Amino acid sequence: MAEIIDVADINIPELEIYTHLTDARLRKVYEYEHGIFIAESQTVIEVALDAGCKPISMFTDRKYINDRANGIIERCGDIPVYTADSKIMSGLTGYELTRGMLCAMERPAPKRAEELCKNARRIAVLENIADVSNTGAIIRSAAALGIDAVLITPSCCDPLCRRAIRVSMGTVFQIPWTFLDKEKGVSELKELGFKTAAMALTDDSVSIDNEELLAEEKLAIVLGTEGDGLAKETIADCDYTVKIPMSHGVDSLNVAAASAVAFWQLGNRT
Repeated sequence: MAEIIDVADINIPELEIYTHLTDARLRKVYEYEHGIFIAESQTVIEVALDAGCKPISMFTDRKYINDRANGIIERCGDIPVYTADSKIMSGLTGYELTRGMLCAMERPAPKRAEELCKNARRIAVLENIADVSNTGAIIRSAAALGIDAVLITPSCCDPLCRRAIRVSMGTVFQIPWTFLDKEKGVSELKELGFKTAAMALTDDSVSIDNEELLAEEKLAIVLGTEGDGLAKETIADCDYTVKIPMSHGVDSLNVAAASAVAFWQLGNRT
């Protein structure tokens, strides 16, 4: 049974993981093999638990103990549950952001790309995406629009940072993802049997509704960083360069918006 601990000061050492540790430092909490992450809100915490993530502790608004937090607390077993009133909770990142409920969880062991791609037909590849909101939004679109897995270059922001998790609405726990081999890059995808499609505006780009592209049995959709887009070397290594037709003189979409269009057009059809 969980231990309910009422607190009046968020600066106590037991709450340091919620109040003072950055996402980078949370990844290096050495008591846990792969570090920890923070899930925010009832919905996201429930999705993480459904995915098998192991809780360490909770911090929740006192009024939710016998309400919306009750079922989650029962599922979490023997962990400390810290409670405080709404005013104290709002001193973290803002009550509206946390939805009055936080849960620290162990990071799952990283998966291998071969494992994720073994039975996949459509995967997304994120190269150097720096904005955590874009990462969360792309993963949410991937989960919703027929993508089997997401592969991420090591220089991308962490999908398990708090804001990325929140923006993804917990879908980061529902769609398989892992990091690409730093040395191999997109060549690793070709070894796994995928044709690669770089989303980029070049003179030889094909339209996203290209029939040959749509007919590919296994396709990796490669998306680049905000502003600069994909590296020239990545584009050169891909089998296709693909564009989304624009109107009104608009040259391109934000990478998160472009991903949703690409996944809708090129993802698995149900």
